[in-house]
Amino acid sequence: MLDPFGRRISYLRVSVTDRCDLRCVYCMAEDMTFLPKKELLTLEELERLCGAFIDLGVERIRLTGGEPLVRRGVMQLFQGLGRRIGGGGGLQELTVTTNGTQLTKMADDLFRAGVRRINVSMDTLDPAAFAAVTRWGKLDQTLDGIFAAKAAGLDVKINAVALRGVNEHEYDRMIAWCGEHGFDLTLIETMPMGDISGDRTDQYLPLSAVRRRIAERWTLLPSEHRTGGPARYDTVAETGRRLGFITPMTHNFCESCNRVRLTCTGTLYMCLGQEDAADLRAPLRDPSVGDAGLRDAILSAIARKPKGHDFVIGRDARPSVGRHMSVTGG
Repeated sequence: MLDPFGRRISYLRVSVTDRCDLRCVYCMAEDMTFLPKKELLTLEELERLCGAFIDLGVERIRLTGGEPLVRRGVMQLFQGLGRRIGGGGGLQELTVTTNGTQLTKMADDLFRAGVRRINVSMDTLDPAAFAAVTRWGKLDQTLDGIFAAKAAGLDVKINAVALRGVNEHEYDRMIAWCGEHGFDLTLIETMPMGDISGDRTDQYLPLSAVRRRIAERWTLLPSEHRTGGPARYDTVAETGRRLGFITPMTHNFCESCNRVRLTCTGTLYMCLGQEDAADLRAPLRDPSVGDAGLRDAILSAIARKPKGHDFVIGRDARPSVGRHMSVTGG
């Protein structure tokens, strides 16, 4: 499955819900109005749609939210997709991005379903700062989930959004902590996404400057490691762990983009930095459209994938783009 610029589309990010049990300030408004249930794809619809993408060549699927693990019955979807891993099923990897709050209950089930690595969003190791960023989250709950995932056999990568005035003084501490516990760490530039309003300029922290600062304390060795996502990695010589950078603002990764994103309502975003999107819910729910027609709708959308994004930080940012999807990724 190739886009108009010859890029092979092999990675699908799927938001399974717009709901979350936290309200991170860069992602959601405090007083959210969530979608009515009838607008969301059912778990069966999500599995069918993911199956169509797999049949067209998608090899990696990442389930996201909102917080994906708060959706009732979501393990049904993990189990269904997990059966497509290996053995001619077409899927190479099934992963998840989570805030960690549900992992003490679900880590073992995720491993049994075929998940082998997860991303956990945690922007700070300071309990007060964590509560402020998430508005009411408890750091210990996320930490307990992280260590439950490790105990279950899952490889854990920590995702942290770089926020000026919030966590910019913590990166050395987080690198050391991840090294101590055997986790990789990825830093992410804040993006004009999420269901919030207002100017984010005061939060924006360019990772080019962050990397230079980190390199004064740590030895960063270039790494060829890739996970299929947008992160570019160094190896921290002192810890042996990887440090990733996702830089949609200072150094975009459009030339190698292999990803599309599906919302919980069946809207396919070929690029989060552009307004264009395709409605896949209509053909999915049309009884006269079979599997071939659904695949045609997907291919038609991929044919519109643009060359690159045009994210903007500041008053002209468009926070509506990417609604019903988590801001963190990689």
